[in-house]
Amino acid sequence: MLFRSTPKHTALFRLTLSAFLLAIVVVVLGAFTRLVDAGLGCPDWPGCYGHLLWPNESHEIAKAEEAFPSTPVKTDKTWPEMVHRYFAGALVLFILAIFIISLRQSKAMVLMGLERLPVKLPLFLLCLVMLQAAFGMWTVTLKLWPQVVTAHLLGGFSTLSFLWLLNQRLGGQRWVLMGRELELIQKLKPLLLLSLIVVIVQIALGGWVSSNYAALACPDFPQCLGQWIPPMDVQTGFNISQDIGPNYLGGQLDNHSRTAIHFFHRIGALTVLVVFSALSAMLWRTGAKVVRSWALLLLCVLGLQLVLGMSNIVWALPLVVAVAHHAVGALLLLVMVSICYRVYTASIK
Repeated sequence: MLFRSTPKHTALFRLTLSAFLLAIVVVVLGAFTRLVDAGLGCPDWPGCYGHLLWPNESHEIAKAEEAFPSTPVKTDKTWPEMVHRYFAGALVLFILAIFIISLRQSKAMVLMGLERLPVKLPLFLLCLVMLQAAFGMWTVTLKLWPQVVTAHLLGGFSTLSFLWLLNQRLGGQRWVLMGRELELIQKLKPLLLLSLIVVIVQIALGGWVSSNYAALACPDFPQCLGQWIPPMDVQTGFNISQDIGPNYLGGQLDNHSRTAIHFFHRIGALTVLVVFSALSAMLWRTGAKVVRSWALLLLCVLGLQLVLGMSNIVWALPLVVAVAHHAVGALLLLVMVSICYRVYTASIK
């Protein structure tokens, strides 16, 4: 059994890797911006109080507050929002460059009779990141409407995941296994798909918790409000057609609704633990050393994420822990994407 990594198109591979690293920064900055309540730090888009950066001089602040009398300037909120926007804008340019280079090099390689570079995935990424920019705008213009904020988070995680997938394809990441190992791996596809769906649903639930300010709805652990099944309003908590406004900063749902959201996120975490444990056990049974290493990595990242989630509750959502919980959630998804890609592209030795 061998692990093969053969980057074929070095320039595009490096560009994609750079875009992926930039996407990590964008995702983490997005979490930081959200957690310091800076999502509406700039009431307009794409500028900030009419500025390319943000108003920081006294005369600029006075003029900005005159133009936006209902939203006083808070300098500790403006800079996180605009820094996030500029990094996100840079990511759009990176992905545009990836698509253009992929398209040009792919045509040239076809003419030379060589293996064609992926073009559909870069095109999809370009469309996705443009949609993500629109969600960023709607997050501001619709005043942190939970549906849009959650969709924006999912879009960020999706962009990161597809960039990583493209990087894996360009890097030639493959598992080359013995016949019996490959046979066992192929049988894992249904469980693998279930695991991917479960973690995506859990990420969406996490986004719904954050956008509805429900992270501290259950201040105790392992129980919630001193009960295993607390009083909660599931129907209102998960009413995705809600239209509460005009400004959702700080949240608008009652305590029972937020409790329902938080409680189901905990149920989701338990579900992920069960499913991922089963997947890791099945991966371990293949006997392949490299497959076992990924099984251990999956469990380690999952364990870290669970510890961070519990720490958020016990220590009342400290900023560093909350940002780390967001980042490790993205890492958990990336590990799943990596395993899925390797399982579906595995070949026999």
